[in-house]
Amino acid sequence: MRVVVIGSGLMGVASAYFLAREGCEVMVIDRESAPALGTSHANAGMLTPSMADPWNSPGVFWHLLKWLGREDAPFLLRPSAIPAMTKWGLSFIANSRPDRFRANMEKNLRLASYSLDVLRGLRGSVKGLDYDARSNGTLTIFRDQPGFDEAIARFRTLETMGLRVNVLSSKESATLEPAIADIADKLVGGIHCPEDESGDARMFTQALAREARALGVTFAFDTTVKDFEVNGDRVVAAITQDGKQFADQFVVAAGTWSPEIVRKIGARLPVRPVKGYSITVPTGAWPNRPGLPIIDAALHAAITPFKDRLRVAGTAEFAGFDRSPSPGRINNLFDLLLSVYPSYAPYLDRSNAQPWAGLRPVSADGVPRIGRLKFRNLFVNSGHGHLGWTFATGSGRLLADLMLGKPTDIEAAPYDAQR
Repeated sequence: MRVVVIGSGLMGVASAYFLAREGCEVMVIDRESAPALGTSHANAGMLTPSMADPWNSPGVFWHLLKWLGREDAPFLLRPSAIPAMTKWGLSFIANSRPDRFRANMEKNLRLASYSLDVLRGLRGSVKGLDYDARSNGTLTIFRDQPGFDEAIARFRTLETMGLRVNVLSSKESATLEPAIADIADKLVGGIHCPEDESGDARMFTQALAREARALGVTFAFDTTVKDFEVNGDRVVAAITQDGKQFADQFVVAAGTWSPEIVRKIGARLPVRPVKGYSITVPTGAWPNRPGLPIIDAALHAAITPFKDRLRVAGTAEFAGFDRSPSPGRINNLFDLLLSVYPSYAPYLDRSNAQPWAGLRPVSADGVPRIGRLKFRNLFVNSGHGHLGWTFATGSGRLLADLMLGKPTDIEAAPYDAQR
């Protein structure tokens, strides 16, 4: 079976890999010049079933209004983005009802846990899958008791769904991660989630792309899908600037650009861009290097250690397709870094930092869209939001099984692209 996959980020490469592993002839098309140059390039670097709760938690509407225009807000709604997201936004708010939120959180946790199982299987079977991987969990820290109590209740809910959680005092948190000992007296506690993992998503995507090539997958970079040729209820070809690419099946896994691509043939995909930021800084000669990711609950941001770098990432900004970094929000990440690791200050050279902003593809209900979309042979793998890497390998495997008519390891209906 010949398959054309559009997109060479985490979802596109994972989809291509698992399809090729099942014997499909796969071509990946991407408008960029290499894999992982979009949202997969410099994200937080965490695989976190512990963050399965969608962003549209109960009360999110009032938070967005309260934070409107504030550059230091965890969630920032730019007024210029409102007209283009009205219908999606109403669905986003509707899904913040407690019953829907809980149901969607459970769906996300199920897919996240499955995805990590698939990833661990890959690590055991694929040689050379090097991406600065760590599997010692994440630690979320809290600076105020009400926030800590609220988080404990949320994590206890996840615990009933199968997640392992360790609630720690501030002293226990500093024992687990000695690099935060300097701020232990400013903390009220922490939550360690041992099943979480971390690593460099760009390195992972590039390594998996190499494995996909070894299975026969071809990549067409600097190539844009301008339209499709359709015959009845089937897509016949993807039309690019270089001509037509014919195939038996087509997969759209182009992140935030997926809705625009499928719209060309009248398909609707309720996914919108939400901008996230990161900075990557070298650890240099700093002797107090951390060993596991730290999540600051108050700022909705995280610091992830790699081999010789730290990645500081987070915040959410509703600003349409604007990918330009806001200096104020980049500065917030520097402030977060030094508020968690004050001993790093003498080693921080801001001129060596790599700032980045990318667009997360967020579905209106906070649950990914995986499966057939409108046409018999058109599939989509998008809408993964802040859990893109967490979901990636599981989503790629699930999509491949669906396309090939194989039994799926988890129920596919909750992630149906046409729900």
